[in-house]
Amino acid sequence: MLIRTGRDGFQHPTASEITPRAVYEDRRRLLKWMATGAAGAALAQWAQREAFAQQVTRPGKLAPLQVVRSTVPGAVTMEKITEYKDATSYNNFYEFGTDKGDPVENAHTLKPSPWTVEIEGLVKKPAKFALEDLVKLAPQEERIYRLRCVEGWSMVIPWVGYSLAKLIEKVEPQGSAKFVEFVSLADRKQMPYVGSRVLDWPYVEGLRMDEAMHPLTLLTFGMYGEVLPNQNGAPVRVVVPWKYGFKSGKSIVKIRFTDQMPKTAWNKAAANEYGFYSNVNPNVDHPRWSQATERRIGEDGLFARKRKTLMFNGYEPQVGQLYAGMDLKKNY
Repeated sequence: MLIRTGRDGFQHPTASEITPRAVYEDRRRLLKWMATGAAGAALAQWAQREAFAQQVTRPGKLAPLQVVRSTVPGAVTMEKITEYKDATSYNNFYEFGTDKGDPVENAHTLKPSPWTVEIEGLVKKPAKFALEDLVKLAPQEERIYRLRCVEGWSMVIPWVGYSLAKLIEKVEPQGSAKFVEFVSLADRKQMPYVGSRVLDWPYVEGLRMDEAMHPLTLLTFGMYGEVLPNQNGAPVRVVVPWKYGFKSGKSIVKIRFTDQMPKTAWNKAAANEYGFYSNVNPNVDHPRWSQATERRIGEDGLFARKRKTLMFNGYEPQVGQLYAGMDLKKNY
C-alpha cells in the first residue's frame, strides 16, 4: 500500500479545513449534552410528539379546534387511542341518564352556547367568562390521556384544552384558598335526569389547590381535535388523568375557590365508596369490586383477560410527589 506524505507534495488537511471550527465545537458540546441524559429525554419527547401527530384522526363531526402539540411532561401516552365512536357512546353523565348509552341518546337537549363560567370565592379577581373568552385565554393543546373509571373500564382519549393553572393564575387566588370547587350545570329543561334521587344536584367536584395547579390538570374544550360532544361534557370540563373519571366535572358553570374541602357529589352520596381524593389506586378496592384490573373499551372484550391497573393511572412519575407522606388507603 502506498501512503502519500508531505514529501510527495500532498499535505494532510487540518480539522479546521474539513469542518468549520464553530461546527465541530458545537458537536463537542452536543456530545457532552448527550452524555448527561438530557438529549435522550428530549429525543424521546420529540419522538412521542411525532408519533402522537400520526395517530390522532379528526372525526369531522363537530367544529374543529386550533391546537398545538403539548410539551408538558407526561401529557402524551403512546397507547392506542380509543375509537371516537366508543368514546362518545359509552359515558357516565347522570344528568342524562344512568345507563352508559343514555347520554348519547339524551344529551342533544343540552345547549352549549351561549355559555358562561363564573369564578368566585377566595380570589382577588372574581370574574364571569363567556365561553369564547375562556377558550382564548391560553393556546389550546392536544393531549392524549388515559381515563380510568371507578367501575373498572378505561379509555385513551386525545383531549383539547390548556392547563387549568393558566386560568387560576389569571384570577389570582388569595393565600387562604386551599381548594377549588367545580359546579356543573343543573337545568331540568336541558338535563332530563336532574332532579332524580341518584345524586344531590348540582353535580359538584373539587381538587386541592396543588392538584388543580398541576400542569396535567386540563381545562378541556374538546376531544379528537373538535369541540366536546354534549355527552362528553360540552362545552367545558376538567380532565384530571391520575384520578377516577368522576373527579373530572363536566358542563362547568362555576369555579369556586375555598378554604374548606368541598362536599363533592359522589362523596355525599356514598362516602364509604367515594373519597375526596379518588386517585387511581389498584391497592384500594371499591367496597363492591376490585380495582386491581381494568377493561379497555373497544379493545378488551368481556371475556378477555383484563389489564393491570397502574398506580395513579400511570402518572405516578408526574404526580406521586403530591401525596408524599399521605396514607392513600385512608385518603382514598
